[in-house]
Amino acid sequence: MAAGTVDAPVDVEYLTATLMELLRTPSPSGRTDAVMQLVGQRIEALGVPFDLTRRGILRATLRGRTDVVRRAVVVHADTIGLMVKRVKDNGRLEVVPVGSHSARFSEGAHVTIFTDDFDAVYTGTVLPLKSSGHTFGDEIDTQGVGWEVVEVRIDEPVGTAADVRALGVEVGDFVALDAAPQITRAGYVKSRHLDDKAGLAACLTALKALRDADLPLAVTAQFLVTIGEEVGFGATHGLAPDLAELVAVDNAVVAEGQTSREDLVSVGMLDMTGPFDYHLSRRLHALARAHGIPAVRDVYRHYRSDAAPALEAGMEARAALLGFGLESSHGHERTHLDGLVGLTRLLVVYLQSGLTFDEWDRAEHGDLADFPSDSVQPAQPEPLDRTVVPDRG
Repeated sequence: MAAGTVDAPVDVEYLTATLMELLRTPSPSGRTDAVMQLVGQRIEALGVPFDLTRRGILRATLRGRTDVVRRAVVVHADTIGLMVKRVKDNGRLEVVPVGSHSARFSEGAHVTIFTDDFDAVYTGTVLPLKSSGHTFGDEIDTQGVGWEVVEVRIDEPVGTAADVRALGVEVGDFVALDAAPQITRAGYVKSRHLDDKAGLAACLTALKALRDADLPLAVTAQFLVTIGEEVGFGATHGLAPDLAELVAVDNAVVAEGQTSREDLVSVGMLDMTGPFDYHLSRRLHALARAHGIPAVRDVYRHYRSDAAPALEAGMEARAALLGFGLESSHGHERTHLDGLVGLTRLLVVYLQSGLTFDEWDRAEHGDLADFPSDSVQPAQPEPLDRTVVPDRG
């Protein structure tokens, strides 16, 4: 099988505009309705059919040469955030994290506080309990790090718990960390919540590139946008029943000891839940090489993506991970437009390609004689060719 694919142009202006719009729309896990409205509007404008599940996962269908959906690209729209645990007697808020992140990176953050009244939205700042050097001196450096030693100062004239409750702020209200996005002259994107809104922007831009170039897809694909990845239950439902391949799109950790870089695409080979599919992962890297897309392979220790809950829920499909390099993930995040463009390009060529093992992967089961082994490799992709694989059922 030769999987001919076209490296379509990437609309970088659309990519950056979409990314900025997503970043400026708060969406902590559990309060994602607004961002899903935005994503739906973007997909609707591209003319791609979609629906939403009861809980709010978005499912779009990209028609290809197969009658059934055979592959999925999964990305998440939810982010880390905070929730009010206690309204304190001093008029400030004790908060707990939504998703896994350290209070170290929230100190000094500007936040938005959402109440049950959609018109009553307030701003504030996360501060250490001892925040003034003029008052506490060296104690500000020795008070430690943790959610028990920070509080949210509300930008309203409040001094008691009763004052706060009069605003409508209660236990269980969401507190979103403001993204404060910037794009530098050198092409870096600095913002909170690039995980995974940068990946989401790349996916939407890939859909636009496929539409603009009117490129045929060998396999009908599903584009799934989940809303609970940061708390562990992203792609647990909403996936088509006959998938052969699933590719999760998420951040690729940039740190000492990692090969991932901000300006590159990363193919994840293993995370804390185990190895990704041997053949699909290597095929993705081969597609990148064939099209001159700078990509590396990496392994992540304290990390999981939408692929993990899908596999844990019983999905019988090959799974792989594509990432954009992200510095200081869940902290003061930064990536580069070159990496996002590369990720978009790789998604475009992958969605045009055939299945990793075309005959075997279209069936739910088969004989041992037909089962692909380590010595039987999928055909290498041929670049810049519009040939697609015919449907065999």
